Amino acid sequence: QVQLVESGGGTVQPGGSLRLSCAASGSFFNTYAVGWYRQAPGKQRELVAAISRVGSINYADSVKGRFTISRDNAKQMVYLQMNSLKPEDTAVYYCNARSGNIDYWGQGTQVTVSS
Repeated sequence: QVQLVESGGGTVQPGGSLRLSCAASGSFFNTYAVGWYRQAPGKQRELVAAISRVGSINYADSVKGRFTISRDNAKQMVYLQMNSLKPEDTAVYYCNARSGNIDYWGQGTQVTVSS
């Protein structure tokens, strides 16, 4: 089992940057696929970016070229660097860890992009 705690959210102007962090506790972190999801008001939760346990990365089309996901297995951390932020990136961002068909979630961190 793994516990996840996100940090780094906040309010930023359009075009700005934020870096989200996710601290994981528990065993065998390096065996989990990890990722970031987001949920805007009135919308379903959607995948933003994910890294498999072997390092394969995929991004939602809407964030390609602007966001970068990374993981540090030694520190049990997952990061999401978000650049060129847009108002439509406003959402609660959730860290996810997956093992087989079992998902673990953090509590979420709010990102607001507004002038």
